[in-house]
Amino acid sequence: MPEIKSIKDYRNGIKRVLISEEEIAAAVQKAGKQIDSIYDGSPILLVSILKGAFVFMADIIRAVSVPCEIGFMCAKSYYSGTVSAGTVKITMDLEQDISGYHVVIIEDIIDTGRTLYDVVNLLKTRNPRSMHVVTLLDKPSRRDPRVEASGFKADISLFTIEDLFVIGYGLDCAEYYRNLPYIAEYSPETEVE
Repeated sequence: MPEIKSIKDYRNGIKRVLISEEEIAAAVQKAGKQIDSIYDGSPILLVSILKGAFVFMADIIRAVSVPCEIGFMCAKSYYSGTVSAGTVKITMDLEQDISGYHVVIIEDIIDTGRTLYDVVNLLKTRNPRSMHVVTLLDKPSRRDPRVEASGFKADISLFTIEDLFVIGYGLDCAEYYRNLPYIAEYSPETEVE
């Protein structure tokens, strides 16, 4: 956990910028057009997986032109070792009954994919008209073998990254750095005076 006592400590946690603000903005606009083409004017429900995806969803909602509603979910999965116990705890559920909705899940990063995989399967039991997953970042080198074997992946992935701990644009380290307008690699060697 970073010990941040000053702006210098905060800046020392940023090792290097991986994806610039301009690159993110261009990719979001492209993703908005892809979503528009999938739904061709049909209303959608954008679902943000909290906390990390809220910034991304705020930009996606402005990049789409199809009518849309928004919803928020927060979920945790409990696993023993590398094998899923199959238990997903929804810590904040959707307010909407999604049956009949075209649902677009907005995720910040797919790492192992376990929690998102379980959330998608849970939401499918609620009978949406369709479901797509849009992720800002994909880290396929970390994918859980069970998730990989299922063929589960995002329908739209803006950036694929290496196995790095990243911060910014909604992603955090101990709740810090969400406000960065870019994606950066986190430096665990933060110098504290």
